[in-house]
Amino acid sequence: MANQTGVIVEESLNALLDDETFLPELQGSSREKAFTSLVSILSTPNHVNKSFLRIALENGNVVRIPAFRVQHNNILGAYKGGIRFHESVNEEEVINLAALMTLKNALHDVPFGGGKGGVVINPRDYEVKDLNLICRKYVQYFSQIIGPDKDIPAPDVGTSAREMDWMMGEFKSIHPGENYRGSFTGKSVENGGSLGRKEATGKGVYFTFRYLMHDFIKQQHEWLSERENIFAKTALAHYDKSLTLAFQGFGNVGSAAALEAYRCNDLNNKVVAVSDRNVTLYNSDGLDIPELVKFTENNKGDLPVDDVELKEAGIKAVVKDRSEVLSLDVDVLFLVALENQIHKDNKEEIKAPIIVEGANAPITSEADSYLSGKGKVIIPDILANAGGVIVSYFEWLQGRETQFYSEEEIFRRLFDKMQETFDVVLPQYFGDPFPLRQNCYIHSVMKISTILYRQGKLY
Repeated sequence: MANQTGVIVEESLNALLDDETFLPELQGSSREKAFTSLVSILSTPNHVNKSFLRIALENGNVVRIPAFRVQHNNILGAYKGGIRFHESVNEEEVINLAALMTLKNALHDVPFGGGKGGVVINPRDYEVKDLNLICRKYVQYFSQIIGPDKDIPAPDVGTSAREMDWMMGEFKSIHPGENYRGSFTGKSVENGGSLGRKEATGKGVYFTFRYLMHDFIKQQHEWLSERENIFAKTALAHYDKSLTLAFQGFGNVGSAAALEAYRCNDLNNKVVAVSDRNVTLYNSDGLDIPELVKFTENNKGDLPVDDVELKEAGIKAVVKDRSEVLSLDVDVLFLVALENQIHKDNKEEIKAPIIVEGANAPITSEADSYLSGKGKVIIPDILANAGGVIVSYFEWLQGRETQFYSEEEIFRRLFDKMQETFDVVLPQYFGDPFPLRQNCYIHSVMKISTILYRQGKLY
């Protein structure tokens, strides 16, 4: 398994090996053999599917585009995970993200396994007809391995409801007469998608932070005050204070999370910085997030890049380099862009004492250990950005039942499900020296390992 996910899974299994309350039926050499099997099973995907899509472009050129669908593990249910369109997509990345999906679904008790897809393109470089053909070719090439009870893709970086609509339409054409509604999630509402799916990940990201810094600390303040835990001290130091927030990434997830922060009445927080692929915008008095969202919707997702566009948008801000958002002196840094944004070369520049991972794997393993060692509270991706897959599960259910929930009901169900997870892992996090990521992984690995053992997969 690639990099960080594999390392922490192995560490989690090592911690569980000596815990005799976990799988007590396994003793002695049988236990060691079973755990060796678990490392092997969870450190490798079941299938790595790779193809080169032959695309006849609108400009007359014919190209071959690398495409992947990795199916990591399906012991808990059908494979589930997004398809990203990005020029940096590679096999190792997709394998790692598929493994993370397995663990994320297990953590939040979503009855799916883990999968992930990717196409090596920058979608901005292609015409709409080209993108439509790429989507249809992707389904054609992988049509035998995807489906509502096999592997259920969803949007990711560079894709949206539009691409899922195209893909489901192609799946329906290839498999006439079969159940097709649940073959893809994240579709448009008109095409069988769920209300609230577009905003689900961003809302979940902010809800994770808000629940920790408001609900949980308020309920557990006395208990937390008695802890010697370094992370408890960091959290308490920022409880009931005025908090400054910065968002690296202002796409679908980042903008939704920032909008939730802007509108939140439970916490005294203000968004002072946001960034995208071009710039960082900063205002110590707080940015007008609704106006920034409106501007990006009318400008291909891009933030204002200079004083002329800021004036046009009616936004007061200072334009900084896009990378400066990471090193700003703020209370909370939301990482809502891509993976590996904080690494060995910039880890010492991070000033924010609280970090929320809205993107997948935005902090490398080395940087994660360094920042946790400094007592920084890191709310990991596996916990924070599960809103998308949870609402995808609701969409899948609605498609099977052909009855649909209101947006209010969707978000109520989402927050209830996420809260159930928080109430399990947060007390463990503040009660022992393990970082929150490690606690989440241990919880996930325990669930997956138990099912693998019960089904006789360890021998």
